[in-house]
Amino acid sequence: MTAPEGGPDVAHAGDGPGAPWAVESPATTVFDFDYTGGRDQLLRLYDKGTRRQWIGSERLDWTLEVDPENPLGMPDESHPHYGTPWWNKMSHAERVELRRHAAAWRFSQFMHGEQGALVCTAKIVQTVPDIDAKFYAATQVIDEARHVEVYSRYLHEKVGLLYPLNPFLKTLLDNVISDSRWDMTYLGMQVLVEGLALAAFGLIRNQATEPLAKALNAYVMQDEARHVMFGRLALRDYYPHLTARERDEREEFCVEACYLMRGRFLGQEIIERNGLPKEALSHVAEGESQRRFRAGLFIRIVPILKDIGLWGPRIVAAFDDMGVLEYADHDIDREMAHDEEAAEEIDRARMAHVRAVADEA
Repeated sequence: MTAPEGGPDVAHAGDGPGAPWAVESPATTVFDFDYTGGRDQLLRLYDKGTRRQWIGSERLDWTLEVDPENPLGMPDESHPHYGTPWWNKMSHAERVELRRHAAAWRFSQFMHGEQGALVCTAKIVQTVPDIDAKFYAATQVIDEARHVEVYSRYLHEKVGLLYPLNPFLKTLLDNVISDSRWDMTYLGMQVLVEGLALAAFGLIRNQATEPLAKALNAYVMQDEARHVMFGRLALRDYYPHLTARERDEREEFCVEACYLMRGRFLGQEIIERNGLPKEALSHVAEGESQRRFRAGLFIRIVPILKDIGLWGPRIVAAFDDMGVLEYADHDIDREMAHDEEAAEEIDRARMAHVRAVADEA
């Protein structure tokens, strides 16, 4: 079974997609005329970025049918309301609708976040002072456009339901885009938003049984692993030169942003749209399983902030309060290597299937 085709019949939850959103950005365009300079690690990352480009309509098999009763093929146990009194009272049809809304909400926020990354990376090309960073950021611009494309296509063609931009994510994007300092664009998008997104993508890649959603997230993660490394390399070089006041400002921004991102995953829109009881929100906000889920989203952010030198008392206290301080020494390089390998494994399986079909023909 497949969900209704996209186009004008796609449903819009809540207020729909909304009007275009304009954010004032007092950015300064910077040219760098030292064309022979460049840091080896960033230039290697740029080379890798150019070689790893892919086409969404070719690398993903859009002919695959998706079960409209569980578009991502996620186990019910992973649903934030599984096992609650209101879940247990639901009919089969009501649970089907809740699964569909959860899938639509997740992919809608991924799609909106990827457009935010598209805008921010274009801003990095404009504002970053170094030519090597401009080179790599240019490869990321096309990556992010492709990510918006594939998430949008999945939502329109396979799910048939869209959610508007989550208000927590909107606030964070507004703060990042409207800041004139080039490094704040890196910090907000490359490290914080992308780092959190990688963990959220990983849950679907690792748990989904629907092969198209699984492959889509794995391929996006392969790109995003490079993007986070890009921000990490650039800021690790830059932040040792900050004054104490400048570092304090960035740490305060990170603390506020991390609390915003944690709130982003409460899914209040799903609760309101599906008429769940008032205690449903407190269950998601305070329930032990959901607290562990949100803590796991910071598995990449915590060690990266420590690595780039933003590790003062504000950061440490906030992460202690969130229950994520244990991730400070997590092996982020191993995590990124796994993201690369997971995508390559799906590619190998896909090519093996193509060869098997050709042999049978």
